[in-house]
Amino acid sequence: MQRKEYIQAPLPFMGQKRMFAGEFRKLLQSFDDRTVFIDLFGGSGLLSHLAKREKPLSTVVFNDYDNYKQRLDNIPRTNALLADLRHLAEACPRTKRIPSCVKEAILERIASEEHTGFVDYITLSSSLLFSMKYRLSLDALRKEAFYNTIRLNDYNADGYLDGLTIVRKDYKELFAAYKDVPGVVFLVDPPYLSTEVGSYTMDSWRLSDYLDVLTVLCGTSYVYFTSNKSSIIDLCGWMEAHQDFGNPFSGATKKTFSAHMNYNSGYTDIMLYKQADAS
Repeated sequence: MQRKEYIQAPLPFMGQKRMFAGEFRKLLQSFDDRTVFIDLFGGSGLLSHLAKREKPLSTVVFNDYDNYKQRLDNIPRTNALLADLRHLAEACPRTKRIPSCVKEAILERIASEEHTGFVDYITLSSSLLFSMKYRLSLDALRKEAFYNTIRLNDYNADGYLDGLTIVRKDYKELFAAYKDVPGVVFLVDPPYLSTEVGSYTMDSWRLSDYLDVLTVLCGTSYVYFTSNKSSIIDLCGWMEAHQDFGNPFSGATKKTFSAHMNYNSGYTDIMLYKQADAS
């Protein structure tokens, strides 16, 4: 029986590779039918799903570090909750701001759902907030203006994870387990540098963490994703051209100062200083 192939993740996920689905499917045809694919940063599982559908004899390991499967398993609860929210907002014009009285009723319904079990706040965010704006808790959702963009149809993910080997591990541990497997191909789609990563489990990554990911590309077969915002490719080109440069901050002293722009937004100023050795 022909299995359904999804060209986008069945539930909202920041950074899913739906725009690359067509090109990725073409690329998969260049690999052996029994290739071992390791999806190091599984995210929504879309890359794993496509790899298994296009290469059904292959082994595909989906690293579900963000626990996307939990959200998929709770789709019936999410659909029931959204049905109630549609009823509460039925008098509100589509795409328009939901008035405070209706917002409070919606929040009360979500709170009651939370008392009885799992709530998929990312999926709820996509139905109540501006596009690509996600909140991960009731308190965070409460601070936002709501808009009536509540999904009109039920979500469905039948068969989406079929055939995948699902793990939840640090990507370095997973890489170490498979790096010596003959013919292995690593799918490497980390959260992009210089982009919002608040809905990811690894939301506190620093530049060094992003650079660490590059170590898995050396001497391996891989499919790597990045964006022009990250400047990773430019950085690597600069490093190649300046191989003897070293670290100019080595031995410097660092001082920091925390600043706040408003109640929920801030940044850290950094001062580094070092005196050159007297000649």
